[in-house]
Amino acid sequence: MTYPHAGAARPYLFNDRTVEGYRRAMAAGTERVAERIRRADRPFSGVSPERLAPEIAAIDLERPLHDHAAALDELERVYLRDAVYFHHPRYLAHLNCPVVIPALLGEAVLSAVNSSLDTWDQSAGGTLIERRLIEWTAGRIGFGPAADGVFTSGGTQSNLHALLLAREEAHAIAGAASSRLRVITSEAGHFSVRKAANLLGLGPDAVVTVETDADRRMRPAALARELDRCRRAGLVVMAVVATAGTTDFGSIDPLPEIARLCESAGVWLHVDAAYGCGLLVSRRRRHLLDGIERADSVTVDFHKSFFQPVSSSAVLVRDGAVLRHAAHHADYLNPRRMAERGIPNQVDKSLQTTRRFDALKLWLTLRVMGPDAVGELFDEVVDRAADSYALVAADPRFEVVTRSPLSTLVFRYLPPEGPSKLADDANLYAREALAASGEAVVAGTTVDGRHYLKFTLLNPETTLDDVAHVLDLLAGHAQRYVDDLAPLADHSEVTHVHS
Repeated sequence: MTYPHAGAARPYLFNDRTVEGYRRAMAAGTERVAERIRRADRPFSGVSPERLAPEIAAIDLERPLHDHAAALDELERVYLRDAVYFHHPRYLAHLNCPVVIPALLGEAVLSAVNSSLDTWDQSAGGTLIERRLIEWTAGRIGFGPAADGVFTSGGTQSNLHALLLAREEAHAIAGAASSRLRVITSEAGHFSVRKAANLLGLGPDAVVTVETDADRRMRPAALARELDRCRRAGLVVMAVVATAGTTDFGSIDPLPEIARLCESAGVWLHVDAAYGCGLLVSRRRRHLLDGIERADSVTVDFHKSFFQPVSSSAVLVRDGAVLRHAAHHADYLNPRRMAERGIPNQVDKSLQTTRRFDALKLWLTLRVMGPDAVGELFDEVVDRAADSYALVAADPRFEVVTRSPLSTLVFRYLPPEGPSKLADDANLYAREALAASGEAVVAGTTVDGRHYLKFTLLNPETTLDDVAHVLDLLAGHAQRYVDDLAPLADHSEVTHVHS
């Protein structure tokens, strides 16, 4: 679609007079993406920031193209060509999933209609759909009819929201000053817990980590000791954060034992199930979340293990009344009289005001596929991770940390001989070199101060052959470092590969 001059702005607006232009533009964009997905033979081009940044910086945003096709041609060069494609079976890095088609349909609908989920008079049925999905998710968790919640931008916001509620409950019940409040989590818990504590003004010492066992699960005995230590020191534990699916290891803390300790101590229990929430729809592994129904709040990330586009997350609470701590009323938006009349304004529960109708993606997924189908996809990737663990554990080139109940695998290449620093450098190099090749993308982490590689399997299309091939690539890059580059590195003559 081409417009004659820069002042012809009205035709760009989406309305009843421009629906044909909308159809053509959407079809053109969809075709570009479909063709790119069809032809992608690797998850990444290997482009470096240094190479791509000048191309984007050279684009003059003051000189529009006035043509959708020309803009898509340009987008191909500065984005689509070098995007990281999570749909590819050899993308094995982070908690990014391929997405299901019904959710993409929802994305197209919600973007065009552009509902805002803060108030009823901006969303109407969207509000009720989101509330129905919260009710459904709460039922899957095992919460009762008093439960409630709201969609969020992701697990970090959900954890912040939950800890805000826990803090306000601690103030109301114990009357404790913020300086005396503590949050306990495991040493494998998510960094967003500490970030939330900082944002809530609790101070740098507020988050206390307790040790994990060999499977990287919180030790209940360590939690009990810390609860007792805080009590004797006159500190108030405002929340314990258990994790159902740690980012590195996929470990699931022993929820029943932790819940028992929290109930005995009168402490708020938050379960960060951003990753492990896929188990809620698993017909074979739901029992791994036993005890989650005893939590006071739960984080779920549908855009991790429900195969939804970013963003699609929620925070849920067992007692919906506690959401009042996030409520603020503005006369122009959600005056108190609306709440008194029962007008369902979701902003009364949310940290956000303007908010996308992200719930529609999950709604269409459930209505087209059903929850069992989503659970089947998640079970497939967990099965693949178990097979991959067996493959790596039997391979003398690698050592593996622990077997995950979910779909991660933390391991590292071991040079045939040499100091541990050589193994660290070889694994760092192997990851960078693999990314630069674009043939696969894997993640990295540290375990007990050593550098490790990490697979996160979330694509049911990933086969054991894909995993074996990536292992061979990693071993090849690592061994090249040991054979050819490590001696040069001793003389500071090696330039690192940049992913």
